[in-house]
Amino acid sequence: MSIPAQISFRNFDRSEAVEERIQEKVDKLEQYFDRITNCQVVVEARHRSHNKGNLYHIKVVMSVPGEDVVVTRDPKDAHAHEDIYVAIRDAFEAVRRQLKKHVRMTRQRPVKEPVPEV
Repeated sequence: MSIPAQISFRNFDRSEAVEERIQEKVDKLEQYFDRITNCQVVVEARHRSHNKGNLYHIKVVMSVPGEDVVVTRDPKDAHAHEDIYVAIRDAFEAVRRQLKKHVRMTRQRPVKEPVPEV
């Protein structure tokens, strides 16, 4: 089941290519962890610089049973994030790591044994 990502753009025009790349990343994560219920992505172009290109800020909120996985990739001085596709890659790699941690933690939780009746 493919979860359509809710994608928002701030400070620049909507791009079909960027939307497709984000949806590909969501689909790939869904193959890794199939219990994703919702995904919201905000792609923001920070202020334009005359000396350097735009830096892109990516925020991903992914809902899974038990919690929300939230990743905010703020470029600060990361000039690699002048390329929107690199910023998307980095953000979704961070989401993948958090999902991996979530899966590991849910598998390690002890199951409570029922109390025997006396």
